[in-house]
Amino acid sequence: MVRGPFIPRNWMGACETFEEADWVLVGLPYDGTTSFRPGTRFGPEAIRGASWGLETYSPLQDADLDGTPYFDAGELEFPLGNRDAILTMIRENARDVVQAGKRWLGLGGEHLVTFPVIEAYVEKYPDLAILHFDAHADLRDDYLGEKLSHATVLRRCVDLVGADSLVQLGIRSGPQEEFAWMRKNGTLLETREDLPKALARLEGRPVFLTIDLDVLDPSIMSGTGTPEPGGMSFSTFVEWLMEFRHLNFVGADVVELSPHYDPSGVSTVVAAKVVREVMLLGRKQNQQTAQAAKAAAGTTA
Repeated sequence: MVRGPFIPRNWMGACETFEEADWVLVGLPYDGTTSFRPGTRFGPEAIRGASWGLETYSPLQDADLDGTPYFDAGELEFPLGNRDAILTMIRENARDVVQAGKRWLGLGGEHLVTFPVIEAYVEKYPDLAILHFDAHADLRDDYLGEKLSHATVLRRCVDLVGADSLVQLGIRSGPQEEFAWMRKNGTLLETREDLPKALARLEGRPVFLTIDLDVLDPSIMSGTGTPEPGGMSFSTFVEWLMEFRHLNFVGADVVELSPHYDPSGVSTVVAAKVVREVMLLGRKQNQQTAQAAKAAAGTTA
């Protein structure tokens, strides 16, 4: 007889049921269109393991995961090699989460896993906007003849929501044509002087947050498929994220961790901490709103 106790394999502190959750974490172990260094399929499980070494409290946001209901659904089991079937599975599962009034939090996996989620989101939120952190624009119309690729994922998303619904930060690598497209369409936030225009695109709308971890500098995020020098520090990343914390985030994903390229495990811990900060977005604000509502109800009574 095996008596345990056993160490859970889900995200630390996750609630017991889907019904009580706000965020629903879903692992997406797919890297079928990776063009340089594969391995992001191993990201979701590694992030879960690293989560057990984190504190639930974020001093950066003065907020705690304790009391934030999130459910870890585990990893989707994909038919390896069948890209279209995998994208369909992601879309169907994301649709279930969105239609249930929950917030999807995808753990990648390569960046293509974002596209079917956006397809599911625009069914409920036709005015959806996208906030995109990345080293790469991912705006090519095709890559090596493929329309569906990690290098084309944001272009496919723009096909659904329009260029005026996209804000991009951290982009520092790509062909000249992509940079020309971003500047023509006003999607690239390059300096803090650009922030008011970026916020004008996003405020008052449902927003999906997609974070490619290679937005971070390789000195802290070497465990990724396409590392690009000159990236953000973790502190700079969170400072930028906090500029948007008041927005109506209806879903998010964190993608492109390839844990075995960083044997130190630092990249994986950083990825887990990014996920924690994402789940805490709006947490303090929500607590204050709830407290104000209780106080108002008491006054009314």
